[in-house]
Amino acid sequence: MRVKAGDRLIVAGGTDRIGVVLSALGPDGSPPYVIKWLKDGHIAMVSPDKYSRIVPAEHPAGTGLPPGAGA
Repeated sequence: MRVKAGDRLIVAGGTDRIGVVLSALGPDGSPPYVIKWLKDGHIAMVSPDKYSRIVPAEHPAGTGLPPGAGA
């Protein structure tokens, strides 16, 4: 998985496990990631498992915005 700041990390197991990537500590955007959980604003370092997904910052999925409106 490769990310950039602003991407969203979705961890399998529920809608309360969605965070915004603040930075990637590995080379070239690889884990671990520093994220801010959307549910409570907690900032954590995360190494995602194989069931986690990355949604690019510019993709509207999960933002409540219509497709094409940006994030």
